[in-house]
Amino acid sequence: MEPHGSGSVFFGCELTASTKSYTFQVDKEDDSDHILALSVVCLTDGAKDECNVVEVVGRNHENQEIAVPVANLKLSCQPLLSLDNFKLQPPVTFRLAAGSGPVHLAGWHKIVHREDASFEEDDDLSEEEEELAPIVPAKK
Repeated sequence: MEPHGSGSVFFGCELTASTKSYTFQVDKEDDSDHILALSVVCLTDGAKDECNVVEVVGRNHENQEIAVPVANLKLSCQPLLSLDNFKLQPPVTFRLAAGSGPVHLAGWHKIVHREDASFEEDDDLSEEEEELAPIVPAKK
């Protein structure tokens, strides 16, 4: 990925009995917009048949910390959960609230640089203008 371009990079982390949490954060000095889109939460090799509860810890609209369970996985009945690109803004922490894992989280980290966003909007407008050009009858 280019250092000053927009794009997406693959994201993944693993929660285990010894590493119960993982925090995804970006540099506060970064002027880009960041979105983390979670695709899948799944038990991986070595998981026991126990409930593994994964929580997302973030901030609500009043800037208070809030923990929300997003997955309850069990090897014998639900070893995998599709989250359909569940979008989160960093910083966000993933925590194994119950169970010993290992639980793997996978998704995409989308980065949009603000200068690029305005440039892309200009491009979109010019493309729309081209598409909406009036139809001129052919000359006879």
